[in-house]
Amino acid sequence: MHRTLFLLACLLLGTAPAQADWLNFRGTDGTAPSGPGPGAAVKWKTALPGRGLGSPVVVGDRVFVSASSGPRQRRLHVLCFSATTGEKQWERVLQATGRTMCHEKTAVAAPSMASDGQRVFALFSSNDLFAFDLDGNLLWLRGLTLDYTNASNSLGMAASPLIVGGVLVVPSENDSESFAAGIDVKTGRNLWKLDRPKLANWTSPIAHQGAAVLQSGKGLTAVDPMTGSTLWEYSDGAATIPSSVSSGELIFAPSHGLTALRPRPGQPAPAQEWRVEQINPGTGSPVVLGGKVYAINNAGVLNQADPATGERGWRLRLDGPFSGSPVGAGTRLYAVSEKGLLQIVDTTAEEGAVAHTIDLAETILCTPSLSSGALFVRSDATLWRIE
Repeated sequence: MHRTLFLLACLLLGTAPAQADWLNFRGTDGTAPSGPGPGAAVKWKTALPGRGLGSPVVVGDRVFVSASSGPRQRRLHVLCFSATTGEKQWERVLQATGRTMCHEKTAVAAPSMASDGQRVFALFSSNDLFAFDLDGNLLWLRGLTLDYTNASNSLGMAASPLIVGGVLVVPSENDSESFAAGIDVKTGRNLWKLDRPKLANWTSPIAHQGAAVLQSGKGLTAVDPMTGSTLWEYSDGAATIPSSVSSGELIFAPSHGLTALRPRPGQPAPAQEWRVEQINPGTGSPVVLGGKVYAINNAGVLNQADPATGERGWRLRLDGPFSGSPVGAGTRLYAVSEKGLLQIVDTTAEEGAVAHTIDLAETILCTPSLSSGALFVRSDATLWRIE
């Protein structure tokens, strides 16, 4: 029996994605084992064909990004690059079937892609959803606006899909035909579909203890990823731009500032551990690193707090403004301003300190990604590797 279990464990470990991979928006929890230090520099940069806010997704030595171009951004691009050299491996160009209207600051390629380590999935603001294998072969596609005609947002949609329990969870929350769906990764067919609050919403789902947690202006709802059945609900409201983050047994939700929630097995609602209104994430989502929780507010101030109690620590003013979220590795946080200034924060300094900066000299609205000790950042025109 023990030998059988050991062999099964080895098989599963051998087929799982590498730990260094960054498979979706903000990776697993916005952190990675390692990242660039004070000597960081641009290793390579490569041109992109169109606009995009979605974060890079990294699978092994492949980096995937999406983009949109052409009149009304109706051309949809999915691109794959070598993580080592930046050389383009393949590009697929598709046509939008849904609405491509969006605010001038955002783009049709606003959602980040997602991967299960074998396939990549690209969702666009037009509600077009594509699945490719890692070599760029199209596996299936969905024009979700054809199925759900009124699912749109005049400002554009930006929520990113997420794979939880082998199911692709796709948010399409808006002020009209608002829904979330669980989609079979192999066929593209719905496993379930839930009506969601009719509110414009740009937050992305997170995974917590096997559940898919959906966030909206109404609060948080945890669902079974296989069936879509509700596991618990938090109904005291939440932000519609910064997303929550899961860390250990807690969820840190942008709700009335920052609220720590502890879901309880079999209970219809999570326990509220603490709430601090003064820690109020702006557009960026919070991140937990090295036993502390961090959030950047709309004034560009990075706040540190104790995740167990909410007690505030130091505050550090960064050079903002910021649209993307911070990510972390080891003792460092990485934040990229809209002006294109990468700031590497040493969280061990007594009051926090910016240890290194790199001016990328382009407007950057995306959240960076971390893999194999390197940071990947994209703008409308460029993809960078920094290490």
